Amino acid sequence: MPTYTCWSEAGIASSEARAKIATALTEIHHEVAVAPRYFVQVLFADLGADSLFLAGQLAPAGHVWIRADIRAGRTEEQKRELLRRTTEEVGGILGLPTEHVWVYICDIPGQNITEYGRVLPNPGQEDAWFDQLPQDLQAQLAKL
Repeated sequence: MPTYTCWSEAGIASSEARAKIATALTEIHHEVAVAPRYFVQVLFADLGADSLFLAGQLAPAGHVWIRADIRAGRTEEQKRELLRRTTEEVGGILGLPTEHVWVYICDIPGQNITEYGRVLPNPGQEDAWFDQLPQDLQAQLAKL
């Protein structure tokens, strides 16, 4: 957690662009939401040309939709900054105007999520949560 899922038509984001987006979203979330990098996941899904509709009509080409499922507890200011930076940086990487990058933030309480076999902590309690993980898992995550 957080999980950023990026949808676009096939061909909008090359493998190289996807890697840049994954790095950018990881850094944005780490800096703004103050979460460990090893929590950030980025998923990409290509959609067929006839898969996106707005107002009952095919959506214009060249759009990207990003849903960010994040742990609840972030301030409104943090969420505004996540939205702004995600929109601008993904648009820049893909060469798209910001009007074509739509971002949605969805809050999920940490107690409603398990990762690494454990219920996730609330924001700010990551260090104590990490210290309770098995040593081999701590070593694995520390490398990330």
